[in-house]
Order: sequence, then C-alpha cells, then structure tokens
Amino acid sequence: MALQSRSPQRPDDLVVEVEEAAAGAVAAAVERARAAGRRWAAASALERSAALVAAADALAGAADEVTDLAVREVGKPLTEAAAETGRGVGILRYYAQQALDPDGEIYPGPSPAALLLSRRRPRGVAGLVTPWNFPVAIPLWKAAPALAFGNAVTLKPSPEATAVALRLAELLGPALPEDLLQVLPGGAETGTAMLEAVDCISFTGSVAVGHQVAVAATERGIPIQAEMGGLNAAIVLPDADPERVAGVVAGAAMGYAGQKCTATSRAIVVGDPRPFTEALVAAVEGLAVGDPAEEATVVGPVITEPARRRVVEAAEEAAAGGGRLLTGGAAGDGAGWFVAPTVVDGLGPDARLAQEEVFGPIAVVLAVADEDEAVRVANGVRYGLVGSVFTRDLDRALGLAARLDTGLIRVNAPTSGVDYLAPFGGEKDSSFGPREQGKAARDFYTSTRTITILPAEA
Repeated sequence: MALQSRSPQRPDDLVVEVEEAAAGAVAAAVERARAAGRRWAAASALERSAALVAAADALAGAADEVTDLAVREVGKPLTEAAAETGRGVGILRYYAQQALDPDGEIYPGPSPAALLLSRRRPRGVAGLVTPWNFPVAIPLWKAAPALAFGNAVTLKPSPEATAVALRLAELLGPALPEDLLQVLPGGAETGTAMLEAVDCISFTGSVAVGHQVAVAATERGIPIQAEMGGLNAAIVLPDADPERVAGVVAGAAMGYAGQKCTATSRAIVVGDPRPFTEALVAAVEGLAVGDPAEEATVVGPVITEPARRRVVEAAEEAAAGGGRLLTGGAAGDGAGWFVAPTVVDGLGPDARLAQEEVFGPIAVVLAVADEDEAVRVANGVRYGLVGSVFTRDLDRALGLAARLDTGLIRVNAPTSGVDYLAPFGGEKDSSFGPREQGKAARDFYTSTRTITILPAEA
C-alpha cells in the first residue's frame, strides 16, 4: 500500500510517496540488519567512533537541505528546524566519543591473581519507532547510541515524517556498513512486524500506543523503552516577574504550535493570576503565526486536519464548561492546518483541558492559593514529564522541585527544551523503561556480562 506524506502548511504538496513495508519485507530487513550488526559489533570502538564522526559530517554538510525538508514535511518553523538539525549533528558527535568510553568495570576477585569484571555488549537489532514532531533529533538520539555501542538499527518513522527519515538514512548510509541502518516506512502494521523481529525497541509516541508496545515487548521478553505524553505545568510564584515569565511560557506553550511532549499545557499561578494572565495573553498574541519557512514565524500549522480539529474542539469544550477563551480558539484561514494560539482560564484543575494532552497550541491558566495547592494541581494528572518553577527564591524553587512528580524539573526556564547529554524521561504515564540520552542510553542499548578469570594454575 502506498504511503503519502503531505506538507501541513500546503496539503496539496505531496512531499513523498512510498510503499509501506509489509511484514515479509520487515522480517527480511531485520535479518539483513542482524547480519550487518554481527560484523559491526566485532569492529573496534575506534572504527564505530570514526563512522559516527563521518555521519555527523555528512549531516552537517547537508544541514540546510535537511532543515528545509523538515520545514516542508512537518511544518516546523525554520529557526527551530535549523536548531534541530544542528542538534542532530551534535548528537552524532557526542555518541562518537561515547563509543570510546570504558565498556565495563573491574571488581575485587576471589584472589589477587584473579579477575572479576563486567563488560557491555550490544543487544543486536534495535527497533526504533519515532514521531513526526522531531524528525531529525529523535531518530538520531535513538540511533546514534544504538550504533555507537555496536547494534544494528531499523527505524520506523511516523508516516508524516517519512521523507526526512529516508533522507537521513541516505546521508548516514555511506558512513556505515551496508544494511546496518534501515528505514521501514509504514504505519501500525509495519511497526508491529518490526516489534516481532527486533531484539529491543525504543518508542516515542502516544500513551495509548506506547502501552500497547510495552505489553507486546514484555510478552516477547525484549527490552522496551517508551517515551509518551506530557501535560506539563509551569508554576508561577508571586515574586516572579509576570511579563518575563509570560514571554517564556508563551513560547513554551505555543512554539511549533505546541506540538512537543515538553510543551507547557498548564500555567499554575500562586496568588493573584491577573498580572501574569494579562501578560501571557499579550505575549501569545504577539507571536508570529504563519508560514514556517519564514524566519520570524514561531507558530506554524499543526500536523493534520484532525489535529487542528482537536484543538478547536478542546477550546469549544472549555468554553462550554465555564472557561473563558482569552485569545484564539479558532481555525485559521487558508488551505493549511493553522489554528490560532489559544489561552483559557476560569477552569478547575479537574477539567479535561487541565487533565488530558491536546498536543496543540492551547494552554490553561489555573489559579491556586498557595504552594501546597500548586504542587497538588501540578501532580494531579496521569503524566509526569516536565515541571517548571518560576521564582527569585532559590530555597522555594528547590523545595517545590523536590515535590514535583516529573522526570525533568526546570527552574526559571521553559518546560520545552532537551539537553542530549543528560538523561531524558518522565514518570507515571509519560515514560516506561530506562531513560534516554546522555550516558544513560548505554543501559538500554547494551546488556552486561560478568566474567571471571582465574589463573590456569592455582
């Protein structure tokens, strides 16, 4: 069956059309990857490192092209897309160096002449399932450590990001052994077939699908890592500068049309919410909305028409439930999937908009009486990815940070933004399995062997 990927800002622009990988093609691709992976695992760490450096150079040399393709295919604003491509280069170079890290540890043995040690070895074929919203960074922050530590990789990208994934494979392929990195275009059936054949699987996507993948991987007995949704809160304390914080929250909530798992969905304001709310509305209305190919654009389209409809329906439901639409709430004019950035207040923390991820440019302001209530509201959702705290008081910031049920905590910083050299992941329904990125990635893409060596003659 043919798979089509279209530009969200110009739906009549067919970016790529390819055949979906059927179950038989997936199985054959995994076997080719497994054969290539055995040779790759036997290569020296220096060889693997050099290959990743060459891959980074290839991506850097095509940075403008890849950036423009990401803008076209997923509607990411140009400035963000360029930064993401640059991050992809950095990720490859970072893991090129990690390939040279010590691959085990030595422990006290049963005698001074004996050795007791552990060593890491690759899993085999790593299956990667990636979303459309970070079409460069997420495939690479999974593939780069998998390759660095000796694995082969099969990548099933989101159908909406097929063109970028195929171009990445073309760029990286010459630096790697044949068949070591393969892209398997397709939807759920392709992903299921890959899951049934690989040796470990790393998934980023929705909570519902992530849970299904985790169950299936567990039944197979293979390692699973799943990064899923977020409903991230920014807690604003009374001593914070409302205008400065509003500018940060506006960008974190509405940038790239709110299509990030780390986007700010809830602003929890301690005390009088009016100064912050007024500043937030002004900041949101000041964001440049339009063609993502324009350098000034901050808010482009959402990815599909159903995604736009979900944002509009969420705004309508909030208004019908007693909330106030302070700005936005309507679909944009024209052919693309644009929707006005939306801010809502007047809802309680149990309202659906304050409980469920919409994945679009919409945020709710929630007023609370004190810090204890702020923590209860922030933690009172099934997600636990990122929390942020805005205050001039370091003691209060540290106290709140210690009480938030999130995997990432940012003080006086937006919820959005990821450092690829540090562990990334959440709590509750936001994540399952070990952390991604940084040195934590090795724990997922390798297993440990404990080796005892005794003298031949005691």
